[in-house]
Amino acid sequence: MTTRYRVEYALKTHRRDQLIEWIKGLLAVPFVLHSQPTAIYHEESAKLAAVATATHQRYGEIMRDVEILINDHIAHYKSKRPGKSKLKLLVPTVGQFFTPLLLEDAFVFQDQRRQISRRRFVAPSFNDIRLTLNTAQLMGLARGSQIRLVTLDGDVTLYEDGCSLMEDNPVLPRLLHLLEQGKKVGIVTAAGYTEPSKYYGRLKGLLDAISAHPSLTPEQKSGLVVLGGESSFLFRYDQSSPDRLTYVSRSEWLLDEMRAWKEDDITELLDIAEASLNECVSNLKLPAAVLRKERAVGIFPLEGQKMHREQLEETVLVVQSMLARSDVGNRLPFCAFNGGNDVFVDIGDKAWGVRVCQRYFGGVDPSMTLHVGDQFLSAGSNDFKARTACTTAWIASPAETVQLLDEMAELEGQEGSK
Repeated sequence: MTTRYRVEYALKTHRRDQLIEWIKGLLAVPFVLHSQPTAIYHEESAKLAAVATATHQRYGEIMRDVEILINDHIAHYKSKRPGKSKLKLLVPTVGQFFTPLLLEDAFVFQDQRRQISRRRFVAPSFNDIRLTLNTAQLMGLARGSQIRLVTLDGDVTLYEDGCSLMEDNPVLPRLLHLLEQGKKVGIVTAAGYTEPSKYYGRLKGLLDAISAHPSLTPEQKSGLVVLGGESSFLFRYDQSSPDRLTYVSRSEWLLDEMRAWKEDDITELLDIAEASLNECVSNLKLPAAVLRKERAVGIFPLEGQKMHREQLEETVLVVQSMLARSDVGNRLPFCAFNGGNDVFVDIGDKAWGVRVCQRYFGGVDPSMTLHVGDQFLSAGSNDFKARTACTTAWIASPAETVQLLDEMAELEGQEGSK
């Protein structure tokens, strides 16, 4: 049973996406006005069908109105007046959109699959809107420009949390298809390994599948990169390497802004983060140890132990607060995130990681880039900042990633046949 505490906790600002919540509120009105909770399905089928049609129409009208507001918001960004758009006034936290979102068409697409308009007791949900936004983004990409680069998170996006990408994972043929199409693929992960062998262990199924694929050309195979530590370590696919990956020197891919990051600042920021993590371990009595890496610091559970979500998020918020109040935290970008059973602070973030991939592959435009991830809430979510670098899709499981890539292929096929 959902407790009052859990309900109130879920409503806190750091656990909400304001755009989705705002759209959810708009759709709640026609749901209340049109729903027929007292009707019985088999006795009132004709009436319910009529109500579902009317509700579908009203939901679609609302989505079209939101689509118009987003187009106006995009126009304000292009004229360098983003704060003046009506959408920005209604949803202050809304960021930049790199393509139009075809929300009305996307709602029709999702309504056919989820039967949102036919529900009488359950209003349009967070997940209904999240998936509609994903479809709207794919439609905007497919109709407006060619998708040239797809970046993906690892845990919970490509494989289950803490697992690896093995040969039986259904996402593999979808990723191979992207490479066959000449698209570039970047796996942008928080895992901050400096040795290719450890990434090979996590991505073995994909790397072996690329190696053995009979029709992929060397150029297409080179379209895969792995970026670890959010934006700290770049590896390219290498057929001749036993680990299928080769480390790429920072001098080859660092962005101009990243070259200005000073090593003294990096050390200072990680020192502050490490001190804050140690305090949390002590104050919250966490069954965890602190681990310092070259470009990251974090806590992980002791053997056989598990930390509660609330403890992890408290730790994230404490560290974020301490770093945000420091001088170095204002000079140097960082990402503090909840990894499910650990907390880590990385130098840089996934926005920088995506930009590195864009630059490495010759300057891919944000409107031709799609980042797929599972963590888009504002606090403790390391995919969140990718929204500033490209278009994004918010999934909740590896199965949803498979569905998303299938949907993308379907929509691109429809546009290609016209």
